[in-house]
Amino acid sequence: MTPNIILAAIVLVPVVVLMALRINAALVFLSLCLGNVLVQFVADDANWFVSLVGAAKAGSSVASGNNLIKIILLLLPTVLTAVFMIRTVHGKARLALNILPAAGVGLLGGLLIVPLLSAGLSHNIVGSSVWHQVSMAQDLIVGVSALICLFVLWLQRPKAGHDEKHHKL
Repeated sequence: MTPNIILAAIVLVPVVVLMALRINAALVFLSLCLGNVLVQFVADDANWFVSLVGAAKAGSSVASGNNLIKIILLLLPTVLTAVFMIRTVHGKARLALNILPAAGVGLLGGLLIVPLLSAGLSHNIVGSSVWHQVSMAQDLIVGVSALICLFVLWLQRPKAGHDEKHHKL
């Protein structure tokens, strides 16, 4: 496959899944951000622990093992949140609004996961003109996506006076 098709799949598959399963994409975006924090602060210790427990498997590359741990740390909170949030977006208006944070998840996910892929695949994608354009806009992608996700979350707060638990019968 060409690098552009692979990159498009990396970005579009999460969007389609989030929309089809009516998953709250704003929470998935925040979980992806949490995964990135885990990669930055926990990956080295997790890699050390896995190498200690694994006791030096023959033929395994340290770099590829480290990247696999980073991919797991990046995606685990995201996948768990997606599973727990299936069918949490109700109504056509909220589903239509959900496409914006879903696009943010796809784009941020692509920005975070491509450097962690195998060296050959990552090199092919990073060398493409589409990746160059996406990486040039990464600050804009992260900033706008974060603001959209916060806005969507703020819109989802319960309205005052509509607490169903305290209605008189």
